Amino acid sequence: MTNAITLERNAFGQLLFVAADGVRHPVSPVRSFPIAAPTEGIGLVNAEGEEVAWVARIADLSPEPRRLLEEDLASREFMPVIERIRSVSSFATPSSWEVDTDRGPTTMVLKSEEDIRRLVRPALLIADSRGINFLIRDRYALDAHSKKMLDRFL
Repeated sequence: MTNAITLERNAFGQLLFVAADGVRHPVSPVRSFPIAAPTEGIGLVNAEGEEVAWVARIADLSPEPRRLLEEDLASREFMPVIERIRSVSSFATPSSWEVDTDRGPTTMVLKSEEDIRRLVRPALLIADSRGINFLIRDRYALDAHSKKMLDRFL
């Protein structure tokens, strides 16, 4: 049962899974479906890559283990979500894009159209020249101006 999962941090800040027998295992959470279902299907994996526990849904965890798991995932993952495309320097690549993300406004450089990958419809993943992946959860939910600019590259 997911509610029974016990997590804690050691003195070094590592996330630990506490097994039923009291043994503490340093673990890293790994999402099974990071884009399509980011809060479901999370394996707690030890240093050898073995899964020592499974979290079916983060929402099913007790408050403290949920907080620790969410903090650990947030500290390791950086994937800004594009909410609006303000401008692009050119409709040929490479081009500079000014975008608004869930983490604030930024500029990114799209090297080629191949750096825009289609995910589970209608999501897109855009890799910029620095290797940062930007997510568009629903390209059809963008404002008309953003959709028009994005369509030029698809």
